[in-house]
Amino acid sequence: MYYRFSNTVIGYLNLLTMLAAIPIIGGGLWMARSSATCERFLQTPLLVVGFVVLLVSLAGFVGACFNIAWALWLYLCVMLLLIGVLLGLTVFGFAVTSRGGGTQVPGRVYREYHLQDYHPWLRSRVTDSGSWLAFRSCIVSSKACAMVASWTPLDYMERNLSPVQSGCCKPPTSCQYGEGASAAAQDGDCYRWSNEAAVLCYECDSCRAGVLEQVRRDWHKVTVLNVVVLAFLVGVYSVGCCAFRNARRSGADFPLGENRMSKVRPRWDYYWWRWWYDRKDQLY
Repeated sequence: MYYRFSNTVIGYLNLLTMLAAIPIIGGGLWMARSSATCERFLQTPLLVVGFVVLLVSLAGFVGACFNIAWALWLYLCVMLLLIGVLLGLTVFGFAVTSRGGGTQVPGRVYREYHLQDYHPWLRSRVTDSGSWLAFRSCIVSSKACAMVASWTPLDYMERNLSPVQSGCCKPPTSCQYGEGASAAAQDGDCYRWSNEAAVLCYECDSCRAGVLEQVRRDWHKVTVLNVVVLAFLVGVYSVGCCAFRNARRSGADFPLGENRMSKVRPRWDYYWWRWWYDRKDQLY
């Protein structure tokens, strides 16, 4: 029947999302076995998202296919909460990622990044010593600096660098080393730089800025994707409301199209006024 079209759509959509939740949960469990800090960083969010999607999709699938009104009501409540949270995260993401981008180095292809150019909330993520140790372990395990260790000065002139490589694998371009260098004009990162492979510029502010730039780029892409997902969820929520209405209708004993109005009872003074008018007609 036509009125069950929304139930069919919601059923198929939730079946697909249930199937999609399985690899999400599997990816989180696989990361739990990994020894790399960077991969464990995403383990908890993936598991939470996977189980929430699985449970919500199960409620929507059961409610739509079997016309269970309370399951669809629970599904719509969680969906409304999810839409609100996603909307807040999208607005917050655009606000946080609006700053940064680095500055172009004259005569170079790559850019250099400065910590003060980024949002204060992002800066607080990397200025904490405990959090920075986890980020530093990620950088070292990624071997980003090993890829440029054999570069010649000409390579630095002609080739591009990622934000992490620009900030963590070399000193700032403005640094001058040698007997004629002026100590007063040097950037603080120039003194934190070391040629040792285990040190390099991992404790530099430019390294922290490079990490923030990479996070900013990735987060901005996710925020743009959130806008598309948000529009999709609003459409699914609208169809879910129709399915919920159909489930309530099927739960009653009235078929579609039948007049469901109850009998209207007269007002308390109807009979009294009726008697009065009848008596008046008899008298006159």
